[in-house]
Parts: sequence; C-alpha cells; structure tokens
Amino acid sequence: MRVWWSPRLLGAHLLALVCVSAAVGLGVWQLHAWHVHREAAQRDLTGAAPVPIDDLIGPDDPFPGDQVGRPVTIRGSWVGAGTVLVSDRTDTSGDRGLWVVTPLTNGGTDAAAVPVVRGWVPAGTDAAAVPPATGDAEVVGWLQPADSGGAADADPSDDVLPALRTADLVQRVHQDLYDGYVVAEQPTSGLQPAMLDRLPDTGTFTALRNFLYALEWWVFGGFALFLWWRHVTEVTAEEAAIEAAARSSQEDDVASAP
Repeated sequence: MRVWWSPRLLGAHLLALVCVSAAVGLGVWQLHAWHVHREAAQRDLTGAAPVPIDDLIGPDDPFPGDQVGRPVTIRGSWVGAGTVLVSDRTDTSGDRGLWVVTPLTNGGTDAAAVPVVRGWVPAGTDAAAVPPATGDAEVVGWLQPADSGGAADADPSDDVLPALRTADLVQRVHQDLYDGYVVAEQPTSGLQPAMLDRLPDTGTFTALRNFLYALEWWVFGGFALFLWWRHVTEVTAEEAAIEAAARSSQEDDVASAP
C-alpha cells in the first residue's frame, strides 16, 4: 500500500478521480435527459389541438393505437340510460373512487355513441346520487382504448362496472358504440376531474441519442479507470522491482563483508 500511495502516483490518482467522477456525472445527466424527453413525448400528444373524433376513428373502426391520449371533440346528445360507474379509479389527487361514464352520440340521437368519462366521484357514491346528463352537448377530451381485461362484473344488475369494456356497455344502449372512450377535459356539473388511464406510448428510438450518450460517458469512465489501473500497476511493479534489487544488493554487501 505504501507503494500505491507514493508521491509519484498522486497525480494519476487525482486525474483518475476527476475523469471517472465527470464521466459518471455526465452519464447520469444524459440518462435523466433521456427520461425527460420520453415523458415529454407522452405529454405532447395530449396537448395537441383537438380534432373531430371521426378524423381518427369511425364507429366500425378498430382503435388507432398511435392516437392514445389525442384530444378529440364530440358533439351530440347524451344517452342517459347508458350511464354507468366504473370502480377503482383515481382523481387528480390520487384518491380512489368511481368514474361516471355516459355515452354521447356523435351527431343525432340515433347516431353511434362514444362512451364519455364525465368525471369522478368518491368511493361509495350511489349511482342514483350522480348528477344526470341530458340534452345536447359538446365535449372535448382525450381518446382512450377500451379496457380489454380486468375482473368480471360480479353483479351485472347494478350500474357499477369493474372495467370500461365496450361489450359491457353495448348491452345498455340501442346505439352502436365506438371502440374506445373519451375522458372529458372538463367534468360535467357536480363531478370532479378524472385522470387519464393511459398516456401515449413512446417510440423505441425516442431520445435514443441521450441514452447512447450516457453509455458513451460511462464507457469513457471505465476506460479512464482501466488506464489508471494499468499505470498504477506498472509503476508499482517497477518500484517494487527497484526496492527488491536494493534489498538484494544490501544483502550481498552484508554477506561479502569480512
């Protein structure tokens, strides 16, 4: 250990410490930038200008997977008889409660309807106590895919569902339903805002450059550490050899003394 901390190696130790610390710090910074850019890519679609829902999906079309979270507009009439509550959903504060969902026709009263999450109510709220939705309305909200799994409905006779599935809703209304639903930006009267269940998926290559920069900095740090190790081992081996030769010389001198 005395050889490793010799004055000859102090400069190498200091340089290695600076290089490795800088590489690790810059790598962490680039990794953070990678996460930030990917989160921003998710939010970008939800902040886009609203478009009519028929620009993205028709009544008989499959859900467009690349449009999750896109703001859309719907103008039509509420189908109050199709109102349901969806359990185990959060509000903007993270509290658990119920979604209030009512289909809204996209056009006249006989047109196909889009299930609309009108807002959120606390857990335990009775369906009869939820403010009704009647008449015509125009809604701006975020497009979401219908649930494809989840628990089965334990009590099909009530108006509380465990998941927002199109197959469960279509039995309650006469209108055709879109394959998906919309979470209203502004809740209807008497309800609290609902949180989005799904945000847009980010592409595999989104902010990939930042991720590669992070790897590059860490590789540089590892290379600097390797160079430090090589230099230190060579110097210590050289000094150890010199010391061994000096000890051997002293022993020879002692042995040859009369």
